[in-house]
Amino acid sequence: MKYLAYCALSALCSLAAPATAQTWPAKPVTIVVPTTAGSGMDVIVRVLADGLKNRLGQPFVVENRAGADASIGAQVVARAAPDGYTLLVGSASTHGINPYFFKNLGYDPVKDFQPITTIWAIGLVLLTNQKTMPVNGVSELTAMLKAKPGQYSYATGNAFGRLTAEWYKQRTGVDAVHVPYKGVPQAMNDLMGGQVHFMFADATAGLAAAQAGRLKALAVTGPARVPSAADVPTMAESGLPGFVSYSWVALFFPANTPIDIARRMSDATNAVMTSDAGRQYLRKSGADTFPGTPESLHKLVVDELAKWGEVARQARIQPE
Repeated sequence: MKYLAYCALSALCSLAAPATAQTWPAKPVTIVVPTTAGSGMDVIVRVLADGLKNRLGQPFVVENRAGADASIGAQVVARAAPDGYTLLVGSASTHGINPYFFKNLGYDPVKDFQPITTIWAIGLVLLTNQKTMPVNGVSELTAMLKAKPGQYSYATGNAFGRLTAEWYKQRTGVDAVHVPYKGVPQAMNDLMGGQVHFMFADATAGLAAAQAGRLKALAVTGPARVPSAADVPTMAESGLPGFVSYSWVALFFPANTPIDIARRMSDATNAVMTSDAGRQYLRKSGADTFPGTPESLHKLVVDELAKWGEVARQARIQPE
């Protein structure tokens, strides 16, 4: 009887034992995407989900929880059970910028998450309308803005473009009027229409508009030129050394998720996205692969918070 009781107790304990990398995943995993279905992030994540299913043997189910500049999705995962079955597709916005725009963010970007890995990165592009701002490079734009302080305007469609523009202003000492929009498409439309004079836009949409002749691409903000637009220099090449601003996307579990599960998830994600098919798909989307580890992602979040916090402080941006 004692033996049977011991066996029964052991069975219960094994059922209650936390998952490990050897047993995980034993059921479907939910990937929370904090943007709408069909968005650029959502489309790429669904490709990743298929690859993870093939590699790890369980479905990875995409759940869209959009709102509040991706903060709603981050809140959902921050409050989820740390069992390896709910994860967040986070970004430079959720874990580097949003803390400086929202008073009640609803989560701590460092304390509430277990980092997994970075997935991809995509820079911005500095755009102008040649009819209203006839310049051919960053130095010419800076000269025009300095010649007429406060007489030109710049559009922003999200917090990331806003802080990048503020950083440009701080680095060059120019003065321009900020015109905020609800999204990048609306901002680009008004830039095309001549209502505003320049903006930092997402590289995918911005370079497409430039290649179509609707806008002028002065520079990209990533550490290297974009292969699909090799004639467009970087901001560093344009006279602003160290000016690197890119939107990165990464995966996070809730805090206290076992590190061995995070490492297995990291390895699987990197394998999917750095495969020939993964690299090719990202390049078509204007992005670059950005493999990492839980440790490298933790450092990136800490560094980004410090960097953008200083930019926000100097710009006197008040959280709302």
